[in-house]
Amino acid sequence: MNTFTDTQGTGAAQRIAPVIETFLGGPPPVRIRMWDGSETGPEDAPTVHVRSRRALRRLLWQPGELGLAEAYITGDIDIAENLAEGLRAMRRASRENGLELPRPGLGDRLRAAGTALRLGAVGPRPPVPAARAGLSGALHSKARDRAAISHHYDLSNAFYSLLLDETMAYSCGYWTGAGPGYGPADAQRDKLELVCRKLGLTPGARLLDIGCGWGSLTLHAAARHGVRVTAVTLAAEQASYVRGEVTARGLEDLVEVHRCDYRDVAALPGFRGGYDAVSTIEMGEHVGDAEYPAFTALLHSVLRPRGRALVQQMSRGTTAPGGGAFIESYIAPDMHMRPVGETVGLLEGAGFEVRDVESMREHYVLTVEAWHRTLEERWPDFVGLVGEETARVWRLYLVGGALAFEERRMGVDQILSVRPDAEGSAGLPATRHGWYEGLGTAAVPGGVAPGEPAVAGPRPGAGR
Repeated sequence: MNTFTDTQGTGAAQRIAPVIETFLGGPPPVRIRMWDGSETGPEDAPTVHVRSRRALRRLLWQPGELGLAEAYITGDIDIAENLAEGLRAMRRASRENGLELPRPGLGDRLRAAGTALRLGAVGPRPPVPAARAGLSGALHSKARDRAAISHHYDLSNAFYSLLLDETMAYSCGYWTGAGPGYGPADAQRDKLELVCRKLGLTPGARLLDIGCGWGSLTLHAAARHGVRVTAVTLAAEQASYVRGEVTARGLEDLVEVHRCDYRDVAALPGFRGGYDAVSTIEMGEHVGDAEYPAFTALLHSVLRPRGRALVQQMSRGTTAPGGGAFIESYIAPDMHMRPVGETVGLLEGAGFEVRDVESMREHYVLTVEAWHRTLEERWPDFVGLVGEETARVWRLYLVGGALAFEERRMGVDQILSVRPDAEGSAGLPATRHGWYEGLGTAAVPGGVAPGEPAVAGPRPGAGR
């Protein structure tokens, strides 16, 4: 039973309730407890604590998603229950009650300001949380892209080492769920092996790993499959980490690590073209909408005939925004997501033959939930490392992200493409059977999935 009650009828909650209904388009789907202890809203709903007048001031200066997010980041607003369950319950109640955010008119805004004035909430704009990105320059210029990547990925290797499993893979895992004790690191290894199998990697083959992150795929392909890898990242912390791992694992003869923009790979000292495979794991979201056709053309140009490209990339629903003001401001500035079909079309437009598209949306729910569990279990360590505001940014990001994948507002897909040769031959196996055999169990020895032929045709640079 969804009982709506008010207590302390002259408190801040009762004064603000009409304003909330105006701006929400109906009664609030949550219980609201104000700084003076007054409450309004359904008794059996999650409780939102408005801990200070500054929360209202933030919303006056920055209405909507971003203002609410910043009020949560600074602790001016909190949810008494589990944040994930609270957000899920609010979205569910909003759908069931048919709430649609109206566009308040000038009169509504003036009345809201008057209420805030009477509650003592009017004042100068509150300071922006330090974790908010502040980018300048032309959109997707090299300098701005470098700053955007640095904002997120250069938070520190210590932070990501605390958050991620030992593979340091910061992308969607592939959860086979096989065997007792199966966990996040197993799901990431299964993902890495699946990528290598889809790319048909064999000893001596040349792989260009664009957006290599902390090197999970680069290191796996080199150590396990004997592949010669050119790894590219724009993040200084990542490049430093991968170089250290290459040295520690004795892979110097197989791996080159370059810190550069993807648009500059052709200028690398060791670049000779004719790669057997190219991978880009959750990097394409940072490329930009207008720049993506040139990006797919680059992927095509670096490959030899019959070479394969594996794009693992987040997508959005046809009517879902994908990112949003909070993500854009605090997590991934300038990120762009599109429906998966549009990405497939852009790859085809670059000359690729798209051979396989696999949705991994549910796998990302499990992956993000694992990261969130780690965050909560090690909360004091995260706060000590990056401060409470940044830790709360990440809590909101992970909880909201898992919910977006759960509700199909966001997805993630592996798209395998090939550059056919002059006769139109792709050189791929007849079936996908070998890709999945043995995943979730002991590592398959060798480097070739069962039934997978060696990469057909000449391989420039193989074995050198």
